[in-house]
Amino acid sequence: MSLEIGNVVEGKVVKTTNFGAFVELIGGQTGLIHISEIAYSYVKDVKDFLRENDTVTAKVVAVKPDGKIDLSLKQLEKPKEKEQVQIRTYEKRETGESFERMMRNFLKQSEEKLGDIKRNREAKRN
Repeated sequence: MSLEIGNVVEGKVVKTTNFGAFVELIGGQTGLIHISEIAYSYVKDVKDFLRENDTVTAKVVAVKPDGKIDLSLKQLEKPKEKEQVQIRTYEKRETGESFERMMRNFLKQSEEKLGDIKRNREAKRN
C-alpha cells in the first residue's frame, strides 16, 4: 500500500509510549502519532487519549525515506474556539489592536512597575 502525505488512514494502536503511539496500518505498515500531534490541548500522558487496541483514523503527515510514517490526529479536527485564539498570529488581537500597540502598552506598564519597585526599594533603604 502506497501512502502519500495528506492521506487519511485507519489503523490500530499497538503500543503507547511517553512520546506517542505506534499504529499498525492496513498493509502491515506501522506509523507513529507523536504526542504533539494527538490533540490541540496539552497532552501530559498519551494514555489519557489513546490505549492499545484502539482503532484510530489519522492523517499522514510525513513519509520518510527510511520507511517511517508520521501520523496526526489533531490535523483531522478543527481546534476549539479558545484554542484557535492561542494559535493565531500576532498581527491583531480580537480587539483589533496591532502588535506594535500591544508592545508599546507592555513596555509602558513594565517601566511603571520597575519605577514603583525602585521607589519602594529606595524608601526601605532610607
